[in-house]
Amino acid sequence: MPGAGVNAPDAWQHLIDVDRGGGRGVVVAVLDTGVAYADRRRFRRSPDFARGDFVRGYDFVDDDKFPNDENGHGTHVAGTIGERTDNGIGVTGLAYGARIMPVRVLDRFGGGDSVTITAGIRFAVKHGADVINLSFEFDDGLRQVTAAEIPDILAALRYARRHDVVVVAASGNRSLETLAYPARYESVIAVGATTEHGCRASYSNAGRGLEITAPGGGKDDPNDPTCPRNLPAGRGIFQMTYPWAASDTASRSASSYRRFGLPRRFIGTSMAAPHVSAAVALVIASGVIGRHPKPKAVQDRLAATAIDAGAPGFDRFYGAGRLDAAAATDPAR
Repeated sequence: MPGAGVNAPDAWQHLIDVDRGGGRGVVVAVLDTGVAYADRRRFRRSPDFARGDFVRGYDFVDDDKFPNDENGHGTHVAGTIGERTDNGIGVTGLAYGARIMPVRVLDRFGGGDSVTITAGIRFAVKHGADVINLSFEFDDGLRQVTAAEIPDILAALRYARRHDVVVVAASGNRSLETLAYPARYESVIAVGATTEHGCRASYSNAGRGLEITAPGGGKDDPNDPTCPRNLPAGRGIFQMTYPWAASDTASRSASSYRRFGLPRRFIGTSMAAPHVSAAVALVIASGVIGRHPKPKAVQDRLAATAIDAGAPGFDRFYGAGRLDAAAATDPAR
């Protein structure tokens, strides 16, 4: 629907105008199930990436130097941030000129623990990431994890903040009015999801601390009074990754990691967060708020330039509103 996106073309032009096309010069760490980043043994690089699109990462699940994706989620997230343009393949990442640091902290089923995630955050900071994307939540389906249960991760997030690394995280997918950790932590940009109609997504967690919303796909929240009624369910977010379902993980063959497509099944705040991480990369690259902006300055910039949605001003369902990458990178703003 017109007006429901993030105004990518104008944002790209702002970066081209300063010779930093697509966020060139910025490194975004994707802490996830890994990324299809290289041709090695049974794995193949996603065809919408090139070798030079990546910096060295690490696999904290298998404890080796090869953070290959055995699920597909991390590759999809990385695609939203940095897939290439003008190559006749797939679609385009919002920050197509930025480089991706693949850091595997989730296993092939999408599960992770505080040890691997803490190590991944600290690795990303120490190895030069400007932005860290966390497209996962601490929620076992029955209850949300509390701060007291993850002190090591919160310490790592403070470490990232002290080193001026911007951390972006998904608010969670249970329609709750409290955010899940790590998005709930004060130093993290918490991201909720909107649909292709520009409405709050029905699954998106809300509550105090929600900073901004971005495209996540799926159904509109029927209780959103600002959203038109009786619209069809919105589509998912399309990026190049493995074309099979996550539930097939246990029975996959080695050849499964050599096939790529544009599956329809990816919906969630996990898909919304990388839109914001990519916009952060564009803001940093543009220099619009300085050459080396502090995380709080970047966060404030996104909030100040967001498209107000829901109740006027900040609200618990949309935060500051919907992400507007063009306004965030506009020197006139």
